[in-house]
Amino acid sequence: MRSDTANYREIFLNDLPMMDARAPVEFAKGAFPYTVNLPLMTDIERQKVGTCYKQHGQEAAIALGHQLVSGDVKAARVEAWVAFAQANPQGYLYCFRGGLRSQIVQQWLKEAGIDYPRVKGGYKAMRTFLMETTQDAVAQCDFVLVGGLTGTGKTEVIAALANSLDLEGHANHRGSSFGKRATPQPPQIEFENRLAIDILKKRAAGFDQFVLEDEGRIVGSCSVPLELYQGMQQYPLVWLEDSFESRVERIRRDYVVDLCAEFIVTHGEEQGFPLFAERLRQSLSNIVKRLGGERYQRMAALLDQALDEQARSGAVDLHREWISGLLSEYYDPMYAFQRDSKAERVEFAGDQAAVLQYLHERRSAQR
Repeated sequence: MRSDTANYREIFLNDLPMMDARAPVEFAKGAFPYTVNLPLMTDIERQKVGTCYKQHGQEAAIALGHQLVSGDVKAARVEAWVAFAQANPQGYLYCFRGGLRSQIVQQWLKEAGIDYPRVKGGYKAMRTFLMETTQDAVAQCDFVLVGGLTGTGKTEVIAALANSLDLEGHANHRGSSFGKRATPQPPQIEFENRLAIDILKKRAAGFDQFVLEDEGRIVGSCSVPLELYQGMQQYPLVWLEDSFESRVERIRRDYVVDLCAEFIVTHGEEQGFPLFAERLRQSLSNIVKRLGGERYQRMAALLDQALDEQARSGAVDLHREWISGLLSEYYDPMYAFQRDSKAERVEFAGDQAAVLQYLHERRSAQR
């Protein structure tokens, strides 16, 4: 029999599957990759046991728990745990602190003929380990940011580098007012966990320098961990440049062609396009105060024309109009101001090929 473990590093480096015995409401707030929620108690059962504990103490609460999870209910849950254990013989189980709930699940599995190990310290200890992983990297590693005007392809640079940390990828958001994707963002805790595991794996592979996109504190609904964001206010910058025409085409591809396809894959042919169109209109209305009334009305009219033509014929050429206007009148002046405010931190500027070459050379020089 494999023994219980506190080797969180091994768990996350090897993507080991885990059974989360916490209640669904706890799991929904944030969990780890390769984890399945197979709770000992439902949310309502957990609430009843918690109330009993406060009013009558631990012994009465445990008795109530056994009463609530008994007979056919218990049999069904044990059956699900057995199926998971058999399908994932290399995995582990855990609860919040590695205490009573995971011990009960472990005991009932043993009674069903399966010895299955649990994670000592449970969710709380693993979460602390991952938070410390990010904090240690900020304290010990070298970081450089990739900045640039909207549409220069910063995400493409991040994707091309083995030592990058893709904040937008982990947040499932493109980082701008138009950055929402067809699928939802992860909870904040899950975003932080994904980022920490990425850092852990890359450091284990020997990387001690990381490249990040120059982001704000918030990526959609996900907040960059405070210690990392504070570091990003001082890290050196590499500035990515591209022509206005190329930037318009890249934005049209990413935010129109690809996003529309994403919505259709996610929601089907019939609902996908209307939901995509609504998303673009909503994204523009989100910045109405910053655009001003006249400019917003003008951009909204261009967007409506482009969407009508796309719905009618599938053509996406008219989207260039509102994208060009938004870049020249809104995003470029804003980013130019940001560039000026960060000018002393810019250590290199160039097109995508030059930036990638510089970043590769920079990493080689610091090995």
